[in-house]
Amino acid sequence: MADEATNGAAGADAAAQGAQFLVHKLYLKNVSYEAPGVPAAFQEQAMPQLSVNLNQKVGRFEADAYEVSLTITVTCTINEKTAYLAEVEQAGIFGLAGFDEANLDMMLGTHCPNILFPYARQALGDLIAHGGFPPFLLQPINFEGVYADQLRRRMEQAQQPAIGNA
Repeated sequence: MADEATNGAAGADAAAQGAQFLVHKLYLKNVSYEAPGVPAAFQEQAMPQLSVNLNQKVGRFEADAYEVSLTITVTCTINEKTAYLAEVEQAGIFGLAGFDEANLDMMLGTHCPNILFPYARQALGDLIAHGGFPPFLLQPINFEGVYADQLRRRMEQAQQPAIGNA
C-alpha cells in the first residue's frame, strides 16, 4: 500500500526512490447552492447558459501530509438572469513522502485532484438535481493538461524579470 504512487514515468522514478503516496482522508469542505431565479426560472423557454470555474489549493498539513482542495463552481443563467449557482469544495489529506520537489509538485497538482474530482462532480450533480434542475454531469477534466499550463505560466513569469533586465 505504501507504493501506490506509481503513475507514469515520474511515478516509477519516485517509487524507485522509496516514495510513498497515501490517501488519509477525503471530505466535503464547503458546499453552497443558491437559486435566486426560482420558481420563475422553471418557466423560461430560453436555452440555459452554463459557466464552470475550477480552483485548486494545496497546503501543508503536517510534515509529510498535504491538504489539497478542489473547488468547482457552476453558474446557470437563463435570459441573463441567474437561475442557480452551485459550488462544491472537495478536499483530502494526502501523505506524500520521499518525492523530489518536481515530482511532489506534480503529484499535488495532478494525482490528488484526479482523486478528488469524482466526489466533487457527484456532490455538484446532486445539488443541482435536488434544486429541481435537469441533471448536470461535469465532463472529465484533464488535470495533467491544467498542471502543464500552470507550469508553463510559472516558467514564463520567472523569466520575465530576466528579459526586462536584459
